[in-house]
Amino acid sequence: MKRPGLVVAGVVALLLVLVGQLAYSVSQESLSWDEGDHIYAGYMSWKHDFGLNPEHPPLVKAVATIPLLSMKLTEPPLHDRYFKTEAYLNGRDLIFNNNFYQIIFRARLMASIFALLLGLIVFLAAREMFGLGAAFIALILVVFEPNLLAHGAMVTTDTGIACFLIGTIYAFYRYVKAPSIWRVVVLGIAAGLAAVTKHSAILLLPMVGLLAITEIIRRRSSAGTTGGGTSETRVRQTLRFGLAMLAGSAIAIVLMWSVYGFRYQARPDGRQLNPPMAEAVKGVSPFEGKVITAFANRRLLPESWLFGLADVRAVANIWPSYIFGKVYAHGVWFYFPVILVMKPTLGMLLLLLLTAAAIVMGKFRCWREILYLTIPPLIYLLVSMQSMLNIGARHILLVFMFGCMLVAGGAWSLIKADRRWAYVVAPLILFHVISSAMAFPTSYMAYSNELWGGPSATYKYVTDSSTDWGQQLIGTKKYLDQRGVKECWFAYFVEPAIQFKSYGIPCKPIPTPDAGFFGMQIDTPPTITGPVLISASDLTGYEYGSNVLNPYRDFQKLRPTAVIEQGVFVFDGTFNVPMASALGHAQRAGTLLNNQKLDEALAEAQAAVTLAPDAMQSQMAMGDVLTAMHKGDEAHSAYQKAMVIARTMEPSAQEVWVATIQQKLGAK
Repeated sequence: MKRPGLVVAGVVALLLVLVGQLAYSVSQESLSWDEGDHIYAGYMSWKHDFGLNPEHPPLVKAVATIPLLSMKLTEPPLHDRYFKTEAYLNGRDLIFNNNFYQIIFRARLMASIFALLLGLIVFLAAREMFGLGAAFIALILVVFEPNLLAHGAMVTTDTGIACFLIGTIYAFYRYVKAPSIWRVVVLGIAAGLAAVTKHSAILLLPMVGLLAITEIIRRRSSAGTTGGGTSETRVRQTLRFGLAMLAGSAIAIVLMWSVYGFRYQARPDGRQLNPPMAEAVKGVSPFEGKVITAFANRRLLPESWLFGLADVRAVANIWPSYIFGKVYAHGVWFYFPVILVMKPTLGMLLLLLLTAAAIVMGKFRCWREILYLTIPPLIYLLVSMQSMLNIGARHILLVFMFGCMLVAGGAWSLIKADRRWAYVVAPLILFHVISSAMAFPTSYMAYSNELWGGPSATYKYVTDSSTDWGQQLIGTKKYLDQRGVKECWFAYFVEPAIQFKSYGIPCKPIPTPDAGFFGMQIDTPPTITGPVLISASDLTGYEYGSNVLNPYRDFQKLRPTAVIEQGVFVFDGTFNVPMASALGHAQRAGTLLNNQKLDEALAEAQAAVTLAPDAMQSQMAMGDVLTAMHKGDEAHSAYQKAMVIARTMEPSAQEVWVATIQQKLGAK
């Protein structure tokens, strides 16, 4: 290149634009659902405790919390609770009992390093595959990719895994082109970094394996693979790839152990995981459980990593979902395909169509590169569709990044064939940039393209981290202050893992599924006067797995006074909320029952039934308490009433609840 300085300046300028967008955007957003958990776990990992958030490996969390190590923080005591309760609530206390604005911003800014590294890897890979022009197109697409801008500076693992998975595929691509020991070492390091970022790194095995098979099938002369002049037999090529993958895997495993301090036990000082490994594997399939247990018994991989693998697989099997305005008791296969046409910009989708046209017309014939940019994301997408964990576009962020490189290659191939194609490509890139910029600074999380109505309409189709992930509390505080609101009610998705009172919001909480999970005690009268604020995820009621269980379903029919940052709905007036009031009593009954306070639990269950006799939560609470009190006939009656309600649910919810109630009835 005649002017390498200009190239470097261009790359640096674009990466500065990326980090500028990320830094300002997250400065306007409150702590999101998983960040407190990750920040606390990352901070404690520096104290060699890897058991507080084992569901995700420690790399991103540890790096993000480096700036906190020099701060004199008041640390909450350990309580040895269920690990998610411990990490979420202690994370909340660590952050909000100190200078939380400073802690959150420092950690997020540090986490954005992975977004910058991802952008750089995309540029380098696209340049080597297609040329400098394609590299700049790819980098521009990445810098203004709304999903990366939504999550690139969040203290979560999604950007990190996209970075290292793409880095590993790129490393294998470079090894295939020019094999060497050092390139195998780089391959192993990249794979190891992916493995200590997120458990989905195990998909590298089928990704790299399938790419190796395509190389063997497409076997070329060694002039194209080893630099020599004689042909390499298919057997020798297969053996070489196999040895490279084994060596890379060995390096990756050693790197994994080094990150965990070459210690099998997840926790120091004799502390144990809660629950123990034997309990964690009960949530996965028998085969998966046997494999994980075998690895644990032989101490082949760190305990925390294996425990986390079991946990994420178990969660994927049971998590409900919401799409197209419907609640499902489990994930649906079409969730991520919908995300792939909803969450990219329209300019990006049109560039993808243009790339497909270039392939059909024979203008884009870089078959090796096309395979490297389509096989890994396709495997990732298919596994994601099968996993049934439908809670956000962030889980397939990697697919968007591969797409940026692929369309850059396709667009550049057309321009090289005929410069007039630049008059088509340039406006589409500009459209991509403008559409993304219009979401700045706080609408990236809820971004959807113009075909779906834009960010303001996204809540109609999807929820959780694709719309409402706890990031709107700063905006909510501003809204209430501007209107002088001093009293209000708030059903907020992340309460109490993140308390809205910490941001100075004067509302009283009303029950949510997560309030029940954390044992939060909430008293809500059957009639309340607004403003009533309900976050999108609670308005949909998706966490219940059925809209029949949603205490706020009547609000779905009302027109809100306002919608704050595409995720918090404001309703003014006086509202009857007997189901919400009953839910608070039912949740309290469950807590008292767990503490063996049966008489008090019965009183709470009776209050719930009185307020909302047609609510399943009320009848189930009554049945559970009566069962514990050995009043079988009365419990049977409560469960029968719950069964009637269950049979009015959506089919997927009936599958879950009818079986659950039948089991309880059979136990009487």
